[in-house]
Amino acid sequence: MSDYRDVQTAVRVEKFRIWFAWVAGGIIMLIITNATRYVAVVSVITQALLVILGVLSTIAAVRMTNALNRKAEAKRREVLGDL
Repeated sequence: MSDYRDVQTAVRVEKFRIWFAWVAGGIIMLIITNATRYVAVVSVITQALLVILGVLSTIAAVRMTNALNRKAEAKRREVLGDL
């Protein structure tokens, strides 16, 4: 059972790291958008690129979280014998 607990702890830590990086990236994108606010063409291009990157990073974070959930579920089934 301790093996499953170790996996759960590792999954929880990795999820925290994934979502912390996502939030930090979002804050950095907001800072960049704010910095280019008064430069007409650069501002529009920057905002468009950052929206696209934001959507892609959100999709990546959700997919990584789902993969970790599947890994934890497989380990739980292995430990409980629900293969």
